[in-house]
Amino acid sequence: MNFDRVLNRRGSHCAKWDLMENLYNVPTDEGLAMWVADMDFQPPQIVQDKLQEILNHGFYGYFGDDRDYLAAIVWWMKTRHNWDIDPSWIFTTHGLVNGTALCVETYTKPGDGVILMTPVYHAFARVIRASDRDLVECELVNVNGRYEIDIELWSSQLVGHEKMFILCSPHNPGGRVWTRDELQMIAEFCKYHDLVLVSDEIHHDLVFPDFQHIPMALVDASLADRLIMMTSATKTFNIAGAHSGNVIIEDSGLRQKFSTRMVGLGLSPNSFGLFAATAAYSPEGALWVDDLLRYLDANRKLFDDALNSIPGVTSMELESTYLSWVNFEATGMDMSEIVLRVEQDAKIAANYGHTFGKGGQNFLRFNIAMPRSQVEEAARRLVRAFSDLQ
Repeated sequence: MNFDRVLNRRGSHCAKWDLMENLYNVPTDEGLAMWVADMDFQPPQIVQDKLQEILNHGFYGYFGDDRDYLAAIVWWMKTRHNWDIDPSWIFTTHGLVNGTALCVETYTKPGDGVILMTPVYHAFARVIRASDRDLVECELVNVNGRYEIDIELWSSQLVGHEKMFILCSPHNPGGRVWTRDELQMIAEFCKYHDLVLVSDEIHHDLVFPDFQHIPMALVDASLADRLIMMTSATKTFNIAGAHSGNVIIEDSGLRQKFSTRMVGLGLSPNSFGLFAATAAYSPEGALWVDDLLRYLDANRKLFDDALNSIPGVTSMELESTYLSWVNFEATGMDMSEIVLRVEQDAKIAANYGHTFGKGGQNFLRFNIAMPRSQVEEAARRLVRAFSDLQ
């Protein structure tokens, strides 16, 4: 795979590039889209070939016989994460935001509290509020540019009506890969407060050298009766438009409740997403991911070096994901001025930190999953936009 190849996505109904001007006032023709969390790389050839095979066949009816699809998921989780799962545990949802919404609807009721460890992926809060649940923010602690967990702080922030905890593992936007000890602390917290734990692990394949993702299901066997696991091939292989994700539930009681909810809503998966995921979860797909991680690792080092050279700016060191979380607080500048420089001077669209919840207000999130030349250009533009601070 040639990750250096620059592909023009403008005018292709691509949210990341075609909505940039409307939402950020960054001109489409010369702007750099670094906001939406998809990659500017094509999926592995095995995925492209499978989709071409379907097009050549020319039939797009209802998907049947999902044995190969389920077997591919089982193989991937065992091979890449040493996690043994049974095919009967797997539900396919319309992506993992949909999976999160289904969990909220299935295991809580209006008025219940749902906990997020903020700052965190903004779609969680949107789903919670739209479902008429109460968002409870348990804040992460920024210790020398690295997020850490403070259980005592979290306990003090609870109201008493909490029923669910949504974990983002690895963490978006901070890029943390939680250690086994940290995951055990979260498990104990959920057991002590009698919470259903939804573990969104969509970034689990995108972990850099020297770090290891541990599926929450492997942390504590006694957690099984309250644990919902969520994974997807979409983030790993850049097929988010397929809108397919997997909710994996070991406990039969939790599984029955989820199944009933899906039937009640008449949900069934998109066949193109199933074909793409089956092809991706393969030895060829695994080699592509290994190459991707080496490329992203070099991108993050380049971007971090450039941003950290700007006085008062700190790019949080990524342990996973391709989403750089950049802190502008020490510049002493108002965020409106920061945003103006990024969008108007550098002509870059990046996510606003405050949308990720408490603790995110001084940050911007930049997507660095793009060809190296574009990351270099983004770095040059940002350094130039803040050149008066040098």
